[in-house]
Amino acid sequence: MLTTGAGESTLNEMLGDVREIIGESKLAFLPSQVGVRLRINVEGKNEEEASAKLENIENKIRSKIKDFIYGVNDEELEKVIGKILTDRKQTLSVAESCTGGFISSKIVSVPGSSGYYIGGVCVYSNIEKIKLLNIKEDTLKKHGAVSRETAIEMAEGVREIMNTDFAISTTGIAGPTGGTADKPVGLVWIGFSGRKKKYAMSFLFGSNREINIQRSSQRALEILRRELLGIEMKF
Repeated sequence: MLTTGAGESTLNEMLGDVREIIGESKLAFLPSQVGVRLRINVEGKNEEEASAKLENIENKIRSKIKDFIYGVNDEELEKVIGKILTDRKQTLSVAESCTGGFISSKIVSVPGSSGYYIGGVCVYSNIEKIKLLNIKEDTLKKHGAVSRETAIEMAEGVREIMNTDFAISTTGIAGPTGGTADKPVGLVWIGFSGRKKKYAMSFLFGSNREINIQRSSQRALEILRRELLGIEMKF
């Protein structure tokens, strides 16, 4: 079972007495930079019995942490989102700064993504943000490139330009340098824009540039998944 948005200790606390859930079976927590895999091992006299045990454990786990589970086995988050958008015939665009196109790369790795992914804009400089995404110059002067306001305008700008149903954006300080007391390394704002809603959320990930890019991209996609499914943002 694949989860994202909560660490191993948080999931363990939410599950409570794991032994009550799994009985004599085994449950392993396998954390990574983008989430935690829950590997369930069961034994049975035959495949039917083992499958029944597995289903029972999975249902119990879902009852505790369902909001954080996005798939099973090899269901990557971008694939899950792609299926939802395809089924609903909805479209997506992306505006990236600190993630440098990593989100777009993940999205287009899914076969058939051309059916729902219209495109993305990767901009670092403020001048290009203004020219390509219609970010207000006043917004950048007052709040800076790494801010709630800029993240929202990035998402809103790319969605309007590409005329998509949804858009997500990232702007932050990936590191390892460039941070300040007010805006430390690892600070990332992720913006969301839909036809009826727009907002941004901030996260503080750490000092490793590569890890920050991975975590920012995963969190942006998870925000989109939750919006698509109407799941509360619990980060």
